[in-house]
Amino acid sequence: MPSPPPAASPGKPPGKSPDDIPPADGRRWKEWRARLAGHRAAVAVCAALALAAAAGVYAVGEHHESVRQEQQRRQEQLRQDKYRKEHCGTMNPALVTEAGGECTGVTDGLDRSDVFGSALEPVLTAIGAENHRATRDGHYVTIAFLAPLTSVGSAGKAKDLTLDQFVGEVEGAYTAVERANADDGPLKVRLVLANMGSGELHWKRAVDTLTGMAEADNLVAVAGMGLSQQESVDAARALGGKDIPMVADLITADGFDTTGLIDSPKSAPKRINGLVRVTLTNAAQLGALGEELDGDTRTAALVRTAKTPNGTRDFYTDSLYEDFRTVGGLKKHLDPTADFSFDPRGGAESILDAIGQNLCSTGRPVDTVYFAAREKYLPGFLQALSRRSCHRRPITVVSGSDTAALDPKTLAALNQDGEAPIAVLYASLPGATQLRGPGNSDHNLYEQFLDAFGGDHHGQKFPAAHATRGYWPVLAHDAVLTATTAIRNATTPTTARPNRYAVLNHLYALTDGAVPAATGRFGIDPTGNRTKVPITIHRLGTTT
Repeated sequence: MPSPPPAASPGKPPGKSPDDIPPADGRRWKEWRARLAGHRAAVAVCAALALAAAAGVYAVGEHHESVRQEQQRRQEQLRQDKYRKEHCGTMNPALVTEAGGECTGVTDGLDRSDVFGSALEPVLTAIGAENHRATRDGHYVTIAFLAPLTSVGSAGKAKDLTLDQFVGEVEGAYTAVERANADDGPLKVRLVLANMGSGELHWKRAVDTLTGMAEADNLVAVAGMGLSQQESVDAARALGGKDIPMVADLITADGFDTTGLIDSPKSAPKRINGLVRVTLTNAAQLGALGEELDGDTRTAALVRTAKTPNGTRDFYTDSLYEDFRTVGGLKKHLDPTADFSFDPRGGAESILDAIGQNLCSTGRPVDTVYFAAREKYLPGFLQALSRRSCHRRPITVVSGSDTAALDPKTLAALNQDGEAPIAVLYASLPGATQLRGPGNSDHNLYEQFLDAFGGDHHGQKFPAAHATRGYWPVLAHDAVLTATTAIRNATTPTTARPNRYAVLNHLYALTDGAVPAATGRFGIDPTGNRTKVPITIHRLGTTT
């Protein structure tokens, strides 16, 4: 058995040399304890400093992260503000703010109701509400209304369109959609507005958006189509190239229909597939005027504009000019030496005064003027006639259906003292009085339109005067009604949501009387024109 280890000396732990731990009761012991306490304090301070440093780093990192997030938020807000500024105060990429602040493009009324100006706010509010209701279950088709819905004119002053005209036009189009959605059918119609801008300068962007919607949003028809000018022809050809049906409301130029004769030779016309219209042609208007004036003895001068303010072709005035020179009851009165034209880009006021004065020095005294120009130049021309040196000589101005926008008070103001006897003669659709009268066998259809127009539209009211001032509202209504009639006819149990091709088929299958329009029942013929067009000759002022 091994011997036990020797006992440790008192006060000396095993394994420690005498130098490791000083004697407990000596000076060195006290010094050692003091050094140990200092070491422990230093360790504690270092630990505290380390913790404080870690906390500081965390706080600094948290601050930097907060600053970074705030910077990102501000950058995103700036990006959104810039985007909204570029898109008419909305996040809709189909709306674009043009250089002059004008808003163009396409909206369904759910962006902002003031994108196209305050005058259109009530109807855009109604459109947004109606679209929200119509699209709830996803069973709908889309119709677009394409038009120049804003007007800035030259230097933001001269207006291309009269305010009440295009406001009433949109209100009429909306009324037709609301009526179509009020029936018991499960298929609803969604309406979008497509603004080509002042003078239709931005037609292409609006049309490009619509052609994209043909697939994405089941766009099955476009109504409206603007005026009889080059931009509208280009828009029609672009839409027709995508087989999108079009129902024009105001286009009257001869050949601006399915035939495509408007801008192509008669020997080889290039068809505009799907373009139909609900108004009367210039040829029909001037044919009626020719019958009215055929038996008269007159000497007529011819005044025309050949261009739009954009410098593009104005097919409305081109067509009037040709008809004035070819319609039998009109051409017989023409003085070939009294033919005047002007370019609106050179300013109208001074040249109209000059033309008015020239009428006093023609070979034969002129008592009639064939005015192949837009109505917006007519008030200025009438004033020029009242200022000419031979202003006491009675004179009659004969023009196209655009004259319906002329305020009758214009003539009354010019001829208060009887010193300047001036009359204006034009042919167009019947006015409100004729459409409501017993002589119109479909007067009940017009009354229904007026009742619907004057009703409540999701809390909005349209001024009753808009419906009867001119014929733009009723024609817009009838254009959309023609499209919705084709849509209903194309809807079957197997095609519960028809596409644009089905609607196109049924558009040309609308026989005489198939469309219960406010201007009277009609159908669509193979050339894209309505089968029955009521015509009324209107006379303003007097030459006696």
